[in-house]
Amino acid sequence: MMTIENQKKVKKLVDMRVTARLGGGQKRIDSQHSKGKYTARERVEMLLDTGSFEEMDMFVTHRCTNFGMEKESYLGDGVVVGFGTVEGRMVCVFAQDFTVFGGSLSETMSQKICKVMDLAMKMGVPIIGINDSGGARIQEGSNALAGYSEIFERNILASGVVPQISLIFGPCAGGAVYSPALTDFIMMTEQNSYMFITGPKVVKSVTGEDVSVDELGGANVHSRKSGVAHFKSASEEECLLLTRKLISFIPQNNMENVPVAECNDPINRLEDALNEIVPSNPNLPYDMKDIIRSIADNGDFLEVQPLYAQNIICCFARFNGISTGIIANQPKFLAGVLDCDSSRKAARFVRFCDAFNIPILTLVDVPGFLPGTGQEYSGIITHGAKLMFAYGEATVPKVTVTIRKSYGGAHIVMSCKQLRGDFNYAWPSAEIAVMGASGAIEVLEGKNIAAIANADEKAQYIFDKEAEYKDKFANPYQAASRGYIDDVIEPRNTRFRVIRAFQALQTKKVTNPLKKHDNIPL
Repeated sequence: MMTIENQKKVKKLVDMRVTARLGGGQKRIDSQHSKGKYTARERVEMLLDTGSFEEMDMFVTHRCTNFGMEKESYLGDGVVVGFGTVEGRMVCVFAQDFTVFGGSLSETMSQKICKVMDLAMKMGVPIIGINDSGGARIQEGSNALAGYSEIFERNILASGVVPQISLIFGPCAGGAVYSPALTDFIMMTEQNSYMFITGPKVVKSVTGEDVSVDELGGANVHSRKSGVAHFKSASEEECLLLTRKLISFIPQNNMENVPVAECNDPINRLEDALNEIVPSNPNLPYDMKDIIRSIADNGDFLEVQPLYAQNIICCFARFNGISTGIIANQPKFLAGVLDCDSSRKAARFVRFCDAFNIPILTLVDVPGFLPGTGQEYSGIITHGAKLMFAYGEATVPKVTVTIRKSYGGAHIVMSCKQLRGDFNYAWPSAEIAVMGASGAIEVLEGKNIAAIANADEKAQYIFDKEAEYKDKFANPYQAASRGYIDDVIEPRNTRFRVIRAFQALQTKKVTNPLKKHDNIPL
């Protein structure tokens, strides 16, 4: 039977837990709710499987005595940390609590975050950070800055070892933005989240620019223009569900194989519509997503950065239940051309997949790199090299299917055979050449064309030469005759051929030369 003294101790524990769960108090919780935002603990409970969350460091408090801080202290000190499960798979999580000093980072708060990040590394599980913070706690000075630095270092060391996901559910400004920037995926909500290095007031005072918080660093800006955010959601609830879906596609760490889901979609399912999807006119667009839906398990895929650099698609899908990364040119936007933004977007996705043992499928329809001074001045050479480097160093299974155009340098960077593509297939509609017929004839026959005075004769000469060029290169067979294409496949049979290729590659073993690390062009 419990003694009175023990009852008092247990009651104190229970009361302290109740107090800790209130964060900054009911009034501030109500204020958080009035803005359409959830509290840190509410977010964690929505993210994780019901009843799975185990909280750590609930009784930690700050140690600051500057500017009267010793008079105000809260259990937990502005961040909720711990571990739980998502669909039964373990994850570590931290959630900044805006009700405690605006979620501002203190020395002890950073220690809590670092502890759970260290735990994630030891356990080999993803780390999910929910950001809602006013930045560094000014009263703590360099202690707060040191705290951020400790977090950043752990982000860096965890990169490529365990998946890192950042959810931005409020302000994330100044130095605080660099932790999410170092992670694998950033998710933002439309209403309350924003990220920037310097706020509107500083921008105004330094540059004279008048800009709102949303215009400077809102979800629309970062999901469409900057590419900083990988996902944008209408609400916190939607974002948390999306996070759970993302977790389902990726392994727990870099030593695990990808998760395998039950598949009820026949691997030999034929899609007759694919035989007709590519227009006979090579200048007409079609939607590459229709092809992805047709070949992926149950037509389901999760697109990454869907609003940014839409001329290339990066997404997760499953083939016979096995998670796979897909990179595909999108003829609906800029004719699927590669530019600075799309090269950078695809390169980072390829590197994530390779770091976490996720097979890569590449669907090619690329007329080349986007020409012009704007692209050259923005460093298209370097950005294009990033994509080439990413594919060339990747050791995961790589299957490439050329759908239509594959011209010049863009052909090379889109996982060609010489960048260690394992299986390179092509549809009968594929055109693999240095450039399109029109441009090629201008180069090859320019002098002869200029020498023809009669306009009709000139037009006929150009037509005949372009037809000759198309007959030689506007097909996949010249490349196939050299072994650069392993097989020309019937479009409707693409799903089956892709799955069989990945099945054959399950025992693939390739290692890169021993080195400290590579020096990818940045």
